[in-house]
Amino acid sequence: MRTQTTVFCCLATFSLFAFSAAQAESGLASYYGYGKAGKGGELTCAHRTRPFGTVLRVSYGSRSIQCRVNDRGPFIRGRIVDLSVPAAKALGMMSAGVVRVSVE
Repeated sequence: MRTQTTVFCCLATFSLFAFSAAQAESGLASYYGYGKAGKGGELTCAHRTRPFGTVLRVSYGSRSIQCRVNDRGPFIRGRIVDLSVPAAKALGMMSAGVVRVSVE
């Protein structure tokens, strides 16, 4: 009985780890200066699959921001998120245009 409990706990822990790891993405991000704007300078972004209203943590280098999904995209292969201009400025990626980020 004790072995079954230990195996169950190990499987539960592994499945929680796999679920949290599946939610993290790494890839290219760009920014857009058109479309739906956030309210009062709110940091917003476009994501293909995350539900509208979801708050994502986007990290680039030593900077990290939280932005709300309010649009669909990006529709360019290899990109995982499009940031609004205020979000791109907060992340410090305006001069680069396209950067590699981590999204959680």
